[in-house]
Amino acid sequence: MNNQPPPVNKPYPSDCEILEGYRSRTRERADHQKSAEESLLLAKAKAIELLLLDVDGVLTDGTLIYQETGIEAKSFNTQDGLGIRLIQKIGVGVGVITARQSEIVKRRADELGLQYVCQGVNTKLDSYKEIVKTSGLKPFQICYMGDDWIDLSILNRVGLAACPANSVPEIKDACHFITERIGGRGAVRQLCDLIIRAKGARDNLLQQYLR
Repeated sequence: MNNQPPPVNKPYPSDCEILEGYRSRTRERADHQKSAEESLLLAKAKAIELLLLDVDGVLTDGTLIYQETGIEAKSFNTQDGLGIRLIQKIGVGVGVITARQSEIVKRRADELGLQYVCQGVNTKLDSYKEIVKTSGLKPFQICYMGDDWIDLSILNRVGLAACPANSVPEIKDACHFITERIGGRGAVRQLCDLIIRAKGARDNLLQQYLR
């Protein structure tokens, strides 16, 4: 004879079980949303055929150094430079649009073989429109990286809008991709890596440096 009491059915979950279930569903929704956003970002990056960059605050850290002779000095990041060369290897064109005029920028652009070099422009949007017309590309095939208000007009028109981590808030709000690195310190490289990964070209490019 079994003297044990019958099992007690729990019609309702405990408060702890309810809380854990809520947390689990919240994590699942967050993971799903993150995955969807990542997929959309990669799709945008995969379509890119031309990367346009601001100079001060993007290719440089934004610091302007004037020597006693009146010569302006800028510093560029070598990792950014290699990133540019890598996407050029997979057929992505690169150009710069800057409001300032600098011989140093021209020299750096020549070193990297940039396709478009627009300096001393009063309205960046005009230069962008001319590049679109000349290249024959559609806006969804163009990526632009900027860091301040002067870049908004272009960022709002391109297929992939990007900015460095230290950009002003209004720029971040307008961008699809915000790098973890700051301008002049690898932000451009991180963007180039995204485009390379989206196009499935990372492994082939890396193999060229392992031989």
